[in-house]
Amino acid sequence: MIEIVVVIGVFAVLGILSTRVIALSLQGSKKADAQIKVRENLDYAIGVIERHLRNAESITSCGTNIVHYIDSNNVPASFWCAGIYPDAGYIASGSAIIASGITRLTSEEIIIKSCSFVCTPKTQITPPKVAIDIQAVDAASQGSKEGATVSISTEINLRTY
Repeated sequence: MIEIVVVIGVFAVLGILSTRVIALSLQGSKKADAQIKVRENLDYAIGVIERHLRNAESITSCGTNIVHYIDSNNVPASFWCAGIYPDAGYIASGSAIIASGITRLTSEEIIIKSCSFVCTPKTQITPPKVAIDIQAVDAASQGSKEGATVSISTEINLRTY
């Protein structure tokens, strides 16, 4: 009888340990998936911003979370970080001429937590630059252990000056 109780105890401990290992593995997998989703969204947004700003004719104004520029077709346009609140931040693009021309660059699956554009004017040696810093999280796992915060920074040299 004692042997049966000992065997049941050993199997119970093994069951608890294996369940814990599986749970931690699934948690790590969810976090990795969330980080990939956030990174892909940010890479897409930065790619679009970089392509447009690199070929811009000029930067007309630059604020903390917005940059206005004249594109290669001499059309005013802008990029900005909209709704930087706990639950609603995203990166947007739009033309100043077309009121309905607002395009969301990041999906609703991620939330932009912080975002900044810093413009450096042209010098005799260096072209004008725009530095971008963005921090985002996965909307579905925000605040949980699987929460995936991703930060991305880049500096874009404008070519058409």
